[in-house]
Amino acid sequence: MRRGSFLTLCLWAGFAFLYLPIIVLIVYSFNASRMVAVWGGWSVKWYGELFRDPQVLGAASMSLQIAAISATVAVVIGGLAGYVLSRFGRFRGRTGFSTMLTAPLVMPEVITGLSLLMLFIAMEQLVGWPAGRGMTTVIIAHITFAAAYVAVVVRSRVAGLDRALEEAAMDLGARPITVLRRITLPMLMPGLLSGWLLAFTLSLDDLVIASFVTGPGATTLPMLIFSKVRLGVSPDINALATLIVAVVASGVLLSGWIMLRAERRHARQVRAAFRREGAMDGN
Repeated sequence: MRRGSFLTLCLWAGFAFLYLPIIVLIVYSFNASRMVAVWGGWSVKWYGELFRDPQVLGAASMSLQIAAISATVAVVIGGLAGYVLSRFGRFRGRTGFSTMLTAPLVMPEVITGLSLLMLFIAMEQLVGWPAGRGMTTVIIAHITFAAAYVAVVVRSRVAGLDRALEEAAMDLGARPITVLRRITLPMLMPGLLSGWLLAFTLSLDDLVIASFVTGPGATTLPMLIFSKVRLGVSPDINALATLIVAVVASGVLLSGWIMLRAERRHARQVRAAFRREGAMDGN
């Protein structure tokens, strides 16, 4: 077997290993039979059952709210942290700051969840906030670990930026805040968007940490799915998983399209800036 054919075979084997279970799950979400492993014909009745289940709808709504809020705050905190680490060079406390920022990346989720639970209990005893465990504590916990992932994404994006466009803008008289707002932030937008999507997905997927810091009446979607699966997989769970796959795939495609447009617009701006600078040098 030639090397090219072998690599192609390995590629398709890898794709099959990753995506074949998802395809099987999607197909069986349209199974008419109540038995998950027995095919009973095509049907969409389990999607109807899913949308008539108030428990699932409530958990999904709560998970989406938590994911959106925590991802947005994590982008602000992680974005600033990544920018500082990439652009400010050596400063006092940089090593400790970088270590504390990356600690959630390698810390076991059980340890993170337990430590946050103890923190919330201590804060409630000392200052009376947060009063109990619920949606607020889950949001704070998700921001804690999601900001670290966003900082890594933004830091790598900032390190890969071409500073020639920023320097050209400052040579033309732009103030630093103007350069940051009109040059740097648009160039960082693909990284910020990627960080937001990563934080949103991590929050939507989290089970372990949310189980530690949540309380009665604040059940997230992963917790609900886990409790249902422990009693046996039902067809409505397949339908729910299919909808989640569809939402995530749509988000990835949309973000890819937005980042592609941003990259093309940035390339046009760079070419226009260098043309203007060249014209000024010629005059």
